[in-house]
Amino acid sequence: MKIEKIRELTETELDKRLSDAKQELFNLKVQASLGQIEKPDQITKVKKGIARVLTIKKEIANSAKKKG
Repeated sequence: MKIEKIRELTETELDKRLSDAKQELFNLKVQASLGQIEKPDQITKVKKGIARVLTIKKEIANSAKKKG
């Protein structure tokens, strides 16, 4: 997902997306360890998605600190 789309999400939606992505990463790692993974590059894509969501969450937290 593009960073612009992630910025439009609410904090609850960000938490849900982060949780889903972590579960997907776990499943992909299990598949990789069993040699059943079809697209190994998917692990990298999911990790980058997690990093994007965490970055936006941190930006939100920092902007909240500056405001109040």
